[in-house]
Amino acid sequence: MDLSSLLQIFKDKLGITSDVRDKYLKNILKSVIDELEKEKGIKIDETNMSHTMFIIDYAAFYYESGIKKTVSNNDANNKMPRHLQFRLNNLFIKSGIDKE
Repeated sequence: MDLSSLLQIFKDKLGITSDVRDKYLKNILKSVIDELEKEKGIKIDETNMSHTMFIIDYAAFYYESGIKKTVSNNDANNKMPRHLQFRLNNLFIKSGIDKE
């Protein structure tokens, strides 16, 4: 799936209709994909919708936790939700990667 399609789904999830934040949102998407592929060693399959939705949900977590950090520096507010942790672990398992 190309970045423009990912961006549109990402904006829909966040409820953003304007194009004002597109550059920022694209950078979040790119950084999530880079993190998964380059840092965590997970090969993203662009045709796999579960990969696509994980990228969207993970990017939304980054976006929303960044907003929370400006309101509160409480680390408990910025921990990755369990559903994302489980899904990330499943990606590691399916990729045959030892996450440690």
